[in-house]
Amino acid sequence: MTQHNYREMLRLGVNIDHVATVREARYRGRGWGEPDPVAAAIACESAGAHGITAHLREDRRHIQDRDVWKLREVIQTRLNLEMANSAEIVEIALSLKPDITCLVPERRQEVTTEGGLDVAGGLRELTETRKRLNDAGIEVSLFIAPDPKQIEAAARCGSQFIELHTGAFAESFGEERQGQAELHRLVSGAAQAHSLGLKVNAGHGLNYQNLTALLSVPYLVELNIGHSIVSRSIQTGLPAAVRDMLKLMSTYQG
Repeated sequence: MTQHNYREMLRLGVNIDHVATVREARYRGRGWGEPDPVAAAIACESAGAHGITAHLREDRRHIQDRDVWKLREVIQTRLNLEMANSAEIVEIALSLKPDITCLVPERRQEVTTEGGLDVAGGLRELTETRKRLNDAGIEVSLFIAPDPKQIEAAARCGSQFIELHTGAFAESFGEERQGQAELHRLVSGAAQAHSLGLKVNAGHGLNYQNLTALLSVPYLVELNIGHSIVSRSIQTGLPAAVRDMLKLMSTYQG
């Protein structure tokens, strides 16, 4: 299986889904259009991003098959494919061979991924998929809430990574008591995961305002951030938006 050497610095994976969302708003079904998420990915890499994340949803609402195949051709850093544990998407991943896949729950009605995986409830199915992906040389991450039961199940599943769902932290940011409680859950979850031999990523709802508070969470390897960077890029351009985020992340002590 492919091994990656992770530096001490906190890494940034830029999620380009929302670039594709803007394209599909005008050009859905055309097979072409602007803005191009692949061009956006190249710009993010050039600005210092350590990886690119794209979610190939079952309903293809933003990222399309052609996007992930082109990304696989051009990405020079690391391609992270977010995906549901569905037979069709698993087969695509096995052919595509991204560097890592992040298994996420997926519901047709949601605008973006709203909850973490129930690893404990789906351990057998997730373990089977994890083995197939690992056998193909693809690392596996599980997107989960900072819940002790789910973190323990992720270790039992055999995944290399978890990605801690930071949505509740982001939603409660600015509410002192609740915000501190959610931050404490992330700190405890990261420590538990590390003690079980899991590498720890984090993402969902992270932005230029709440990121500094998140940096108290230990053992983080990578943050996956999309909407906030794409939003800022409307004013600043993508390279500047990526560099601004990297600057905020540079103080992380691990």
